[in-house]
Amino acid sequence: MTELDSPIPRFHLAMPVDDLPAARHFYGEVLGLEQGRSADTWVDWNLHGHQFVTHLAPTRAEHIRNPVDGHDVPVPHFGLILTIPVFQELAERLRAADTKFVIEPYVRFTGEPGEQWTMFLLDPAGNALEFKAFADDAQVFAT
Repeated sequence: MTELDSPIPRFHLAMPVDDLPAARHFYGEVLGLEQGRSADTWVDWNLHGHQFVTHLAPTRAEHIRNPVDGHDVPVPHFGLILTIPVFQELAERLRAADTKFVIEPYVRFTGEPGEQWTMFLLDPAGNALEFKAFADDAQVFAT
């Protein structure tokens, strides 16, 4: 089954960026996403089968942070739930690119329902991304 055949609906998300060349480098080179259509003011990206679009927007609001598991989590944020091996590969790719993490990769909620690997970082425009991974997919919505 391909990403396009998945029974899980794919999302479309458009996020503001203040520098399209920096966004192209970060999303295309650092994260390794395939680029789709583009124009002078936007770029489509294939985010593991989801349509993610970076739109040029020179001004933006300030981030809010909420405490979660002893960390200040940036809001808003977006990202993907990955397998643990893919999560670890991405963490190494980001480290190799000298990415500054908002929250370094670690295991959150250890020994509790919803135990997960998580990491937070900012793209060049300051958009917050979270990537996470669960050892047990049944725990994604555990309470």
